Amino acid sequence: MTTAPLAAQDEGRGPFAFFARDFTASIVVFLVAMPLCMGIAIASGVPPEKGLVTGIIGGLVVGLLAGSPLQVSGPAAGLAVIVFEFVRDNGLSALGPVLLIAGAIQFVAGVAKLGGMFRAISPAVVHGMLAGIGALIVVGQFHILFDAKPLSSGIANLAAMPGRVLGLSSDIRATELALMLGLLTIAVMLAWDKLKPAKLALVPGALLGVMAATIVAWAGSLGVARIAVPDSIAAAFALPDSGVLGLLASPSLIASAIAIAFIASAETLLSAAAVDRMHDGPRTDYNKELRAQGLGNFLCGVFGALPMTGVIVRSSANVQAGARTRLSTVLHGAWILGFVALLPWLLREVPMAALGGVLVVTGWKLVSLKHPRHLLKTHGAIPTVIWAATFVLVVATDLLTGVLVGLALSLLELLPHARNLRLKVAERPMMDTHKVELEGAATFLGLTRINAVLESVPADKGVHLDLGGVRVMDHTTAETLGEWLSRRRQRGTAVHVTGPEPILRPLTQ
Repeated sequence: MTTAPLAAQDEGRGPFAFFARDFTASIVVFLVAMPLCMGIAIASGVPPEKGLVTGIIGGLVVGLLAGSPLQVSGPAAGLAVIVFEFVRDNGLSALGPVLLIAGAIQFVAGVAKLGGMFRAISPAVVHGMLAGIGALIVVGQFHILFDAKPLSSGIANLAAMPGRVLGLSSDIRATELALMLGLLTIAVMLAWDKLKPAKLALVPGALLGVMAATIVAWAGSLGVARIAVPDSIAAAFALPDSGVLGLLASPSLIASAIAIAFIASAETLLSAAAVDRMHDGPRTDYNKELRAQGLGNFLCGVFGALPMTGVIVRSSANVQAGARTRLSTVLHGAWILGFVALLPWLLREVPMAALGGVLVVTGWKLVSLKHPRHLLKTHGAIPTVIWAATFVLVVATDLLTGVLVGLALSLLELLPHARNLRLKVAERPMMDTHKVELEGAATFLGLTRINAVLESVPADKGVHLDLGGVRVMDHTTAETLGEWLSRRRQRGTAVHVTGPEPILRPLTQ
């Protein structure tokens, strides 16, 4: 998607044109974010208000400082599993200290200009991780549909699913009522995705699904579990006890903090790159984005909230709703704060099963087989194996193990060329064309340098990308170059690519 025509219309209309678009976009993002903030909190094993606090900080603080102006930050499904396991093993009180450390790590990484390194992570690892997370969310939230708690692991949740279904009876009781409300939420979301009118395309299906289940539960006075939120929003911003800060020196807690910082940073920066492909506005400053995320997660640690990342669902809704500046992101945080402060009684009417239904659909969408099929068709067997191994290990063991094994397997692409992995990157500005030359092995090891050169190319100049000297290109570099070329062409910039046919083929698929 590109917003170039709209950007052209806005020229010369002054700040009020931007304000109107940002204002309406902020309302759309707010409506998308509310059920997801609460649902992800429940999937993470923490009270729903903790997710709302993260959404507020993501809007009011990170939205103001972010390096990606149109990206929206908040609680992410990608961290739900690791938070659930951490809270299960260490208790909710330990979540604040671990986020203090994780936020500090992210901030220091941004100051040290390490943002570009996260963009060199294999797409096979990232998508395998997200698919594994999606599968874990589905099997965990399946039990929420029955007003029951998820079990301690993905395998345990999967093994218990048949028992939940077989335990249903013909008598209408709370379990059956909860399941009906969850299925109603899912049905409304899926039907809306298929049948929504074009004029109402920005209305989020998750909101409609939760509203339908809430209205049915309220009208029928159904005795199902509902979400619990405090009477005052101030109670959700709880400062950690002084004794808990002693956990900051715990080796296991530091290891968890590093894992959260790494995964949150990777998901944020990959989401930011995706958002950049959706619009023609300012490009992301990845190091600034990393610093903003670090500050946001540090504040989430101060208030014992959920960790945050940049999230693609809310960010894409922001761009599609016509947002032009960071004001839309900031305002969406204000709307969440106002809603929780003024209408907590309304949130207490929402059935838990409805939020479970939202997360089942969200998790299912993450389990997409399109990416491994694309990897197999375009890049061959090795990236597909990396995706599959990451997916299986995330589901069968834990998130960190799956990601680390996936990253280790990424080295397999380098083995045949291990003796000569040198890469030369040169740029030659000309009168009408900017020439970029790559020579040697174009792998993720040199991707930071490649990105730096590509992003320095003037937006109004034609480009000649000369790959004639490239001997080998891994799938991470090929995906990055293909996306960059696609963005340039969408803007109408003249792009000419030359090189050996085997090197060029993945860039055109």
